[in-house]
Amino acid sequence: MEKKHAYHFLSLIIPVYKQESTIVKNLRQIKKIIDKTRYPHEIITVVDGIIDKSLQKIKKAKIPGVKTIGYIKNQGKSYAVRLGMSKAKGDYVMFIDSGMEIDPNAISMLLEHMEWYDADIIVGSKRHPASFVKYSNTRKMLSYSYYLLIKFLFGIKIHDTQAGIKIFRKEVLQKVLPRLVEKRFAGDLEILVVANTFGFKRIFEAPIKLDYSLSPLTSSATLRSIIGILQDTLAIFYRKNLLNYYKKPHHKL
Repeated sequence: MEKKHAYHFLSLIIPVYKQESTIVKNLRQIKKIIDKTRYPHEIITVVDGIIDKSLQKIKKAKIPGVKTIGYIKNQGKSYAVRLGMSKAKGDYVMFIDSGMEIDPNAISMLLEHMEWYDADIIVGSKRHPASFVKYSNTRKMLSYSYYLLIKFLFGIKIHDTQAGIKIFRKEVLQKVLPRLVEKRFAGDLEILVVANTFGFKRIFEAPIKLDYSLSPLTSSATLRSIIGILQDTLAIFYRKNLLNYYKKPHHKL
């Protein structure tokens, strides 16, 4: 007899921004990996701003099972992920960054962890003891500092809220999605904070393989990212603890 989890339908959301030279190759690789799982699935790519030929190339490639959404103005990765989630049909909904810094074989690992833990959310974590990560000492220092800040502000026990791969039960997103605001830097954190606020406590970490040497940061990009994520993180804290915003009634996305 087949196990019950063989029937879960998976929606995989892939946000895309300025990747016309690599996106088709990356999608084919992700598709090849996800096809080897036992899960029926759909892939939803969301082109976050039609400012290059990414959307055109994805459509021209006609990769089976890949649906594509695009819009004119860049809105931010978190907005793109939320939009894809709102279109997802799966009872499991996952997203993964499209730049291949995270090895897409982690898709299978997160799916298995969902079943092992009967989880609400599984977070791919570069700080998991079994993770293999290649990134600079600067990134390590920033990551650890941010972990301490999140622990202090929100009491969340997850060691890495920002790695670009996570999976959610549909029931979690149905409750959480209409309340989300963040569009750019701290959308991953906001989902976890709101889910925790509504009692979804079964949140666990899974190991990933990550190579940030594929996307080196310039000093100016590092500074912009630090300022952006701190501003967004404090905004989440303000909405949660001072405005009680997330517990108020909200319309669907």
